[in-house]
Amino acid sequence: MTSTQRLAFLKGHGTENDFVIVPDPDGRLDLPATAVARICDRRAGVGGDGLLRVVRSAAHPEARAQADEAEWFMDYRNGDGSIAEMCGNGVRVFARYLLHAGLVEAGDLAIATRAGVRRVHVAKTGDVTVSMGSAALFEDGVVVTVDGRSWPARNVNMGNPHAVVFVDDLAHAGDLRAVPPFSPASVYPDGVNIEFVADRGPRHVAMRVHERGSGETRSCGTGACAVAVATARRDGAAPARTGAPVTYRVDVLGGSLSITELPDGTVEMTGPAEIVAEGTFDPAWLAAVLA
Repeated sequence: MTSTQRLAFLKGHGTENDFVIVPDPDGRLDLPATAVARICDRRAGVGGDGLLRVVRSAAHPEARAQADEAEWFMDYRNGDGSIAEMCGNGVRVFARYLLHAGLVEAGDLAIATRAGVRRVHVAKTGDVTVSMGSAALFEDGVVVTVDGRSWPARNVNMGNPHAVVFVDDLAHAGDLRAVPPFSPASVYPDGVNIEFVADRGPRHVAMRVHERGSGETRSCGTGACAVAVATARRDGAAPARTGAPVTYRVDVLGGSLSITELPDGTVEMTGPAEIVAEGTFDPAWLAAVLA
C-alpha cells in the first residue's frame, strides 16, 4: 500500500481480551510480525492482546481448503506478532464484527481458523456461542513452577496448547509477565498458554492465564475451555463417561464465560463480544510500520 491510502481498523473485546480488527477481504495486505507488534503496542500503537485480520477464505492460502464451508477466515496473530492457531475470545469478536459490518446475518455461521472451521451462533445483541471442537488430553507429566512452588499440569489442546494448573490461591501464579517455567520443555515446542485455576463453588472456577506471545491477559477463551475440560476430569464428570453434558462457569479477570462439554466431546463456549471503536490508521505512520 502507499502512504496516501487509508486502512480501516476496529477495536473489540470479549471479556476484556481485546483485539485490533483489520478488514482485508481480498487478502492484499502483508502484515509482518513486526508490524502486528507495533499495532498492538499499548503505548506506541492502537493496543491489543492480538490482531484479527478479516480475509475471505478463498483469498488466503491457509484457508482455501475451508472456503466451501466458511466464507471468512480469521487470521489471528498474538500481540507480539506471532501466528496462533486459534483464539476463542477472538472468534466471538470476529463473528460480532462480521455482523456489525453487514457481512453476515444474525444466526448460525461458520468461521475458518488455522485450527479448523468453527461453528458460531451470533445474535443481534448479547452473547455469542462458539462450538470449539473437541479437546485433546495428554498424560505428559508436565510440571509448572512459580516462586519455588511446583504443581502438576494437565496438558490440554483446544486447537492450541494449554497447561492447566490447579492452585489454592490465584496469587500463587505470580505476576505472569513472563512465561512460568515448565518441564519438560519438549512437550510444548511452540510455546504454551498456562492457566492457573482455583475453585469458587460447584461447577464454578476462576482462572488467570499467561497467553503465549501476549503475557497475562484479561481472558482466554480456549484457555477457559481447557480449564473446564480439565476440571471435569478432576471432578469425575467427564461427559463421555457419564453420558451427560457438564457446564462450568469460568471466571476470568475480564468477566465470566460459560463452557459446556457434550457427551460427544464437543466443547461450547458462550460469552460476550463487543465492538467498541473504529477508525483509520494514519497513512504515514502505517507506511513506516510496514516498511
